[in-house]
Amino acid sequence: MAYLIINAIGFLLMGWDKNQARNRGRRIPEKWFFILAFLGGALGAWLGMQIFRHKTRHTTFVLGIPLLLVWNVLVMYVLGQHLSL
Repeated sequence: MAYLIINAIGFLLMGWDKNQARNRGRRIPEKWFFILAFLGGALGAWLGMQIFRHKTRHTTFVLGIPLLLVWNVLVMYVLGQHLSL
């Protein structure tokens, strides 16, 4: 359940930040997207990037978010192995 929530937050924040960028409003610092992605929200952030077409020209996001998605999968796999004992 926590995984769904953190990914929903990442997705929604990506959309909100895109809207703020269009309207020249207050933006979300990029480090928060990476912190959220590191903590398990990489899939939501990546989906938000694709659907809202946001941060797709930033190399750090284009490479970093998918790498953090791989990190998320590895962490879930390791945790799954240890919790299923």
